[in-house]
Amino acid sequence: MLEKRTDVEADAVALIEQPERPWTAAAGVSLAFETLFRTEYARAVRIAYRVVGDQAEAEDVAQEIFLAFHRSHPADAPYAAPWLHRAAAHAALNAVRSRAHRIARDTADAGSRSAVADPESSALERERAREVREVLARMPRASAELLALRYSGLSYAEVAAATKTKPDQVGTRLRRAHDAFRSAHDAFRKEASRGQHR
Repeated sequence: MLEKRTDVEADAVALIEQPERPWTAAAGVSLAFETLFRTEYARAVRIAYRVVGDQAEAEDVAQEIFLAFHRSHPADAPYAAPWLHRAAAHAALNAVRSRAHRIARDTADAGSRSAVADPESSALERERAREVREVLARMPRASAELLALRYSGLSYAEVAAATKTKPDQVGTRLRRAHDAFRSAHDAFRKEASRGQHR
């Protein structure tokens, strides 16, 4: 399946595919790491994007995890792809949690400002996505990571490899993660409705 690349991804791949590769020698980047990057970057961005909901932030997350992997692991390690997938979900969840804290702080500082008017459907979709991210940030990390990995397009086998579980346990763990999401979402809704009716 061919994946549609963003302009940034296309630029990164074009840079890597330059015949002389002058930047790789200077940076100490091996051919194995280049191959790993070409193979897994788009997927890492996609996983992060499903959690953070912002392309630029997802690309930042992917770059950070690739740098962390490059510093600490051999590029041809058999666990490279699962490590990157899990790290993308983990780092994206951390970014959402940090953002949630920052937004809460900024909102408290700014008081109640009215939002810029947008078309209703667009606003509702953004609100739903924000709500999902907030609920994921409140969930146990393992459950939130599992949902982020699965809904980023990874197969059960890939999710199993990333979470170091057996493939036949992924369905059960996903069901439990969905239950945890529903519970956290219900609690979130109750808190929101109490806050709106005060």
